Amino acid sequence: MSGNITLLRGLEPPATEQEIYAAAQEYVRKIGGVSGLTTTTKAAVDKAVAAIAAATTQLLSELPERRLPSEAEPPTRRPRVTAVVEDAS
Repeated sequence: MSGNITLLRGLEPPATEQEIYAAAQEYVRKIGGVSGLTTTTKAAVDKAVAAIAAATTQLLSELPERRLPSEAEPPTRRPRVTAVVEDAS
């Protein structure tokens, strides 16, 4: 798919609702080829983002805890997602 899709499982602290929503936005915009929202695309994009964010939240809650070797660092948060989350605040 894309190297820009953010890994959310195994983050420490766990992924926030805002990070999950930002990742869902990133996914929908990539899949839909939508770079900006218009009155024509906004409703469909918003609906898809909400559905994907909900599915992602459910998935993360149902997966077993990610086991990383003790010497491994947990996955880092991507600056792009951090920027989206900060802009949304």
